[in-house]
Amino acid sequence: MTEDVVITPDLSVRAAELRFRASRASGPGGQHVNTTDTRVELRWDMENSASLTPALRERLRARLGRRVNREGELVLTCATERSQHRNRVLLLARFAALLRAALACRRSRVATAPSSASRERRLRQKRGRAARKQARGRPDPETA
Repeated sequence: MTEDVVITPDLSVRAAELRFRASRASGPGGQHVNTTDTRVELRWDMENSASLTPALRERLRARLGRRVNREGELVLTCATERSQHRNRVLLLARFAALLRAALACRRSRVATAPSSASRERRLRQKRGRAARKQARGRPDPETA
């Protein structure tokens, strides 16, 4: 496969940076699974990739965490289909989606104050719980 993997409009990973390896997959497939290498493994050396800026590399390192091994490689596998080609296509799509999600900027939360109605509702429930717990005690002999 000679096509680059497009992650975002301004970021793509060169096909030369991706290494694929095929091996025998487990699971359904009968005799077919014992003879063909349909499981596909993708390795991408994130630390030495020319496609990434240092800032993007740092963000990926923080967000991908355990998916990146000690050598700085992202390793993904796919063995869901009986065809090596189909597994490879699915793996590339999953690779792109994973990077897209990891690189996405998260919106910061805007702090808001609770409304007066919600504040009143909370206090009413609190008074109700206090009254219910008060009622659980022994009855006062003087008032009974």
